[in-house]
Amino acid sequence: MNIQEQIKEYISSQPEPKQTEMQELHRLISKIKPECKLWFLDGKNSENKTVSNPNIGYGLQTMKYAGGKTREFYQIGLSANTSGISVYILGLDDKTYLVNTYGKKIGKASITGYCIKFKTLKDINLDILEAALGDGFELRN
Repeated sequence: MNIQEQIKEYISSQPEPKQTEMQELHRLISKIKPECKLWFLDGKNSENKTVSNPNIGYGLQTMKYAGGKTREFYQIGLSANTSGISVYILGLDDKTYLVNTYGKKIGKASITGYCIKFKTLKDINLDILEAALGDGFELRN
């Protein structure tokens, strides 16, 4: 199964209305960066144990780790969780950027240094989320 098929299967496995909202977000992110690399992580480690929620990834960046090691990873992530949807914006050096820039404008969402979590799209300002996603592709490291 290729990545596009895995993403389609993952989104279609979600209950409504989350399924429709995940599809809408997938289209939005793909519109912002149409030629970006797509990723699908099933949330399982090398022993096939579930260690996280599955993630759809968009874009490509080289992440640096302690000890000088590097790894390619996505820039934007999208994941369903038990209470809603999480959007991950990875690679920003300033861990207060998302909160300071979008926290008061985005609506009913929980924002950390790299994650915007919300229950439903109706709770947030989609234009503000789109701006944050655009920043996620442009402002990193």
